[in-house]
Amino acid sequence: MRNKGTLFFFCGKMGAGKSTVARQVASKHGAVLLSEDEWLAAHYPSLIHDFNDYITYSNLIKPFIKQHVVSLLQSGVNVVMDFPANTVKQRSWFLRVCAEAECQHEMYYLDISDEQCLAQIGERRRQQPERGEFDTEAMFRLVSGYFEAPALHENLNIVTSGNSPLKDSNE
Repeated sequence: MRNKGTLFFFCGKMGAGKSTVARQVASKHGAVLLSEDEWLAAHYPSLIHDFNDYITYSNLIKPFIKQHVVSLLQSGVNVVMDFPANTVKQRSWFLRVCAEAECQHEMYYLDISDEQCLAQIGERRRQQPERGEFDTEAMFRLVSGYFEAPALHENLNIVTSGNSPLKDSNE
């Protein structure tokens, strides 16, 4: 029987450093790196103007990506998905991918303060001016309103980063 690959994914507020950590994890594990930003830019150039557009187009690409990722994992390839796992619903999608592939997963939880996220967003805006329309404090506040920290009942294999332990959802 062939060994299955491992799926790696990331949870953290906007600006927490998920993409940076994703590149590091992909390098460390010799994994295929899939970036949501790259897929969206390639498939829907100039069509994402606000958060609702992002949600719409993000949901459109997931069915295509899911089967591809399952096939890679079943073939023994490690896969790093630089896609957000910032809500229970998003994390559930990743777990369904793992269940279908019958593989293991690791979710990196980047628990970074809002102030640090905003500082990193500001730096990213300076380095990548084309992201200036979205990399704003207002967008950070909007997106952060949907953020749900992972809870023990989700049965995730979590690698933590930051300063907060996981909370039980009953607390």
